[in-house]
Amino acid sequence: MGGNNVANHKLKQEILAAVLAALTIALSLMIVIPVPATHGMVTLCEVGIYTSAILFGNPVGVFVGGASGFMIDVLSGYPEWCLFSLVIHGLQGLVVAALAHRASGVVRGLVLPMLAGSLVMVVGYYLATSLLFGWPAGLASIPGNLIQVGFGLVVTVTLVASLTRFNPKLSKGMIR
Repeated sequence: MGGNNVANHKLKQEILAAVLAALTIALSLMIVIPVPATHGMVTLCEVGIYTSAILFGNPVGVFVGGASGFMIDVLSGYPEWCLFSLVIHGLQGLVVAALAHRASGVVRGLVLPMLAGSLVMVVGYYLATSLLFGWPAGLASIPGNLIQVGFGLVVTVTLVASLTRFNPKLSKGMIR
């Protein structure tokens, strides 16, 4: 019996991760702001990554980050970024989930993990852009990425606060 419960839990977690990744992709594709200087774009993917990572931990945070980053690039016409996005956004989800589950409160439990995840994203895309297009393009990518993660942070704090008000289980160590 115990093994069956573990298998059911794992299946539920995989389905949850897939649904959250699909929602993150849809949210991100609704608003895409192209950045011609870096052959990239600004999206709302941080909202889905941060919310998933904070509420459901890992491996959900890693999967939603990596899968959504990869698919957003493929579907929006930026395939040269998809492998970078897989790694960068996957690490972003990993970091946010790991740090969010070790802290409590809005600042330590939400904001600091998202700032760490944002640093992963901004530095990751600086490095990827520098590799593809040179360091001046890497520097040019920083302002747009800061705007993206800043907006994602603000929306996520509001969204997570609202969701935890409606479902207290979400605020007590997240659903796993």
